[in-house]
Amino acid sequence: MSELKLVALDEEDLKVISAHCQDAVLKTKDIAYFPEQKRLVLAMNRFVWEKKTGFFRRDYERRRTALHFERVMGVRLSGVDRTRPEDVHELLAIRFAPGEAPAGTIELVFAGDAAMRLEVEYVEARLADLGAAWETGSRPQHTP
Repeated sequence: MSELKLVALDEEDLKVISAHCQDAVLKTKDIAYFPEQKRLVLAMNRFVWEKKTGFFRRDYERRRTALHFERVMGVRLSGVDRTRPEDVHELLAIRFAPGEAPAGTIELVFAGDAAMRLEVEYVEARLADLGAAWETGSRPQHTP
């Protein structure tokens, strides 16, 4: 399976990236904000939702992936403690709330009521797999 590379330039594109990042896991130390470059970068292990598995074959995969957002004017954290770099966070969704067009807020929602809010001039995000996949024994489960 080839490495995934996606770009989001609007809210609809961001929904596609969100779907591919659902259940990705990352540590606090894997979050880097570069205010002088107006960039936020996250390195994560994403679950490969796009891989098809067979009825009897359950070979699930994860891949190391980079997700970065451009034109980030500010970052607010809730439930993410920068003094605890080894804490693990599970990314559930990425949402966009429009402000004065084209600006707005991108919210990264994590399990355990944690979140990151990015104030952006406009939507510009890129997701890129960084290398080979590895097998994982379980598929994330969601309760209705």
